[in-house]
Amino acid sequence: MIITVLHSPVSFCYIILSFLFFHALHLVGSDGATITIVNRCSFTVWPGILSNAGSGDIGTTGFELASGGSRSFQAPASWSGRFWARTGCNFDSDTGQGTCLTGDCGSNQVECNGAGAKPPATLAEFTIGSGPSDPARKQDFYDVSLVDGYNVPMLVEASGGSEGTCLTTGCVSDLNQKCPTELRFGSGSACKSACEAFGSPEYCCSGAYASPTECKPSTYSEIFKSACPRSYSYAFDDATSTFTCTDADYTITLCPSLPSQKSAANGWREGGGLRESSPSPLSTWLSDVFTSDSSNVHSSHFLLMFTIFLLLLLRQF
Repeated sequence: MIITVLHSPVSFCYIILSFLFFHALHLVGSDGATITIVNRCSFTVWPGILSNAGSGDIGTTGFELASGGSRSFQAPASWSGRFWARTGCNFDSDTGQGTCLTGDCGSNQVECNGAGAKPPATLAEFTIGSGPSDPARKQDFYDVSLVDGYNVPMLVEASGGSEGTCLTTGCVSDLNQKCPTELRFGSGSACKSACEAFGSPEYCCSGAYASPTECKPSTYSEIFKSACPRSYSYAFDDATSTFTCTDADYTITLCPSLPSQKSAANGWREGGGLRESSPSPLSTWLSDVFTSDSSNVHSSHFLLMFTIFLLLLLRQF
């Protein structure tokens, strides 16, 4: 066996450069987005996933997630769909059949198998950009919707993205505690939307009210909007509720007790509002570089900068 010993520091640097270069290219050139669900609730939840028509699935349509647990999914370019939390589920250990108190998808199984959440349920909705293959539509769109009511607090954070707002959105307030009596679901485990509670066209933005000019915020939707100003409160609440980002990964946190460092950098404060001032772009960027996961684009920027540094160092030999 022949063992090659590298005596030259230049050879050693080239090995490091090759590794960093190809790793950085892999990070920058990847399509789609990693979406991670984190359960900070004090109880087990059963997240449900519904892919929109033509999007295909991302590995599962429903699963059990214990308190403190997390699970990640790779959503390919052009994927769109929604995530939500089912609570109070009871599935038979032998047959696997059962139902959930809130967010039930009616499949009678842990997997939702293409069925959506029965209201009321807090929803995280995504449309992932088409990637480099279609430069005209690279941006992701995402939101947290209370249009179908509310069952658990939810936060969506973008990491490593660019070319968009890339802001944190969601609802950290416990709307079950603030829910009007007429919207209360069961013993208070969820809060219905006015559409679900009353079925009236003016609340559902249907019939003669099926347009932004005719369907306006109601007293009930304004309760939701006041508590959670970045979430959808009714069907045409797009202007302050839809966010965009490019080449980002996303974390959905259920029952977030406190805003994360990333949320704080995005101007988030407890209670759903915006802070009066936000960090400078430079301090936010530095925070992202040193706190984000190594799979995001900011990490690749850091690797590329390090590569350039090594290249300059090589010129000294």
